[in-house]
Amino acid sequence: MSVFAHGDEWFLYYECGGEAFVDPDSLFAEAGERLAAWPGGGRPRRWAPMTDIFHYQRPVSDEHWARRRPDRVPYGRIAVLKPEEIASYVYYHYQYQEERPGDGDKYGIIGLHENVLFFYSELPATLEAAPYEGKLKTKLRPDDWQAAMDPHFAKWPDAPAGEEIWRKLPLALEARSSQGRSA
Repeated sequence: MSVFAHGDEWFLYYECGGEAFVDPDSLFAEAGERLAAWPGGGRPRRWAPMTDIFHYQRPVSDEHWARRRPDRVPYGRIAVLKPEEIASYVYYHYQYQEERPGDGDKYGIIGLHENVLFFYSELPATLEAAPYEGKLKTKLRPDDWQAAMDPHFAKWPDAPAGEEIWRKLPLALEARSSQGRSA
């Protein structure tokens, strides 16, 4: 489990085995009174889920997904999409993940909530071939990926050099299970 901070906003990344779901409110029950309620979802909530719109790999078994690097460090970044570019961004990323599974950090994933993107990864990156084929047999991913992606983003004003699109987030909290997985 990793918690990243951006001003007064918090981004939580955690994994649940199998079909299990752990409500983040139960993980941070005592923090509830300090967090503002987020609208929507049919009930008051302190955490808003993000939709997985891209991953370099997906877990196929507990053994495949087990972390083997004790020196790994969680890494988080956020970006903001122009609202009119969300569908295009999701399209390109689905195409990428299904044409080239395993093309980046095994644990790298992008989540989307409204027009905010959260990217989770681990450093050093775990680079290995995916144990499955993608769902697409096409080869349409743009060769100049950065040029194709740049128009999708709203740039951060007054961003540090190199963070005009993707802002690095400081890691505020990390917890690991006894099996070495992020709890």
